[in-house]
Amino acid sequence: MMTLRRLDDRLLTEVNDLARHTGWLHGAIFGYATYGLVLFAGLMLAALMLHRAGTDRGLAAAGWSALATLIAVGLNQPLVALFAEPRPYTTHPGLLVLARHSSDGSFPSDHAVMAGAAAAGLWLASRALGAVAAVAAVVMAFSRVYIAAHYPWDVVAGLAFGALVAILGWFLLRRPLTAATGWLREQPAVRSVFGRPAPTPA
Repeated sequence: MMTLRRLDDRLLTEVNDLARHTGWLHGAIFGYATYGLVLFAGLMLAALMLHRAGTDRGLAAAGWSALATLIAVGLNQPLVALFAEPRPYTTHPGLLVLARHSSDGSFPSDHAVMAGAAAAGLWLASRALGAVAAVAAVVMAFSRVYIAAHYPWDVVAGLAFGALVAILGWFLLRRPLTAATGWLREQPAVRSVFGRPAPTPA
């Protein structure tokens, strides 16, 4: 355990040293670390539009990407409270800190959990969107360490936990989610946007 902690501290220090020498990146990385969630929301919307006239299963998977993200972040909150890990800037006073200070615990990272769940959920709906989201998730995880909001282990664990919730949840719930999606598509308020295409005349 101590070896992992030393490795975590060393990686944190190396990323922080990089931040000290790349001042020209501070604004962009801080902006993405703080507001990059909008990108994932856009990818989820794209997944819904991609499947809006497709199969019930495809549309259910697209919707699950958003639902899984919310569930994963909700499940992460008790973990953050349980571990109550101090933020890096409270235990390493010499760090260059770009992050806004927070009273929340550091482990696991909420942002990384969100990114991991969104990427895995999107991969279930579309391999192309999932690949874009996976890259965005890794960048999000790195950015949270870069601004000294989290240790590397916080974001690695967050990505893994978020992805696990999305994949395991889909495995357990895909049938009822697909059935519910089919029922919703029959409702007049939903049919106009997500209705099934009319059958081709024989």
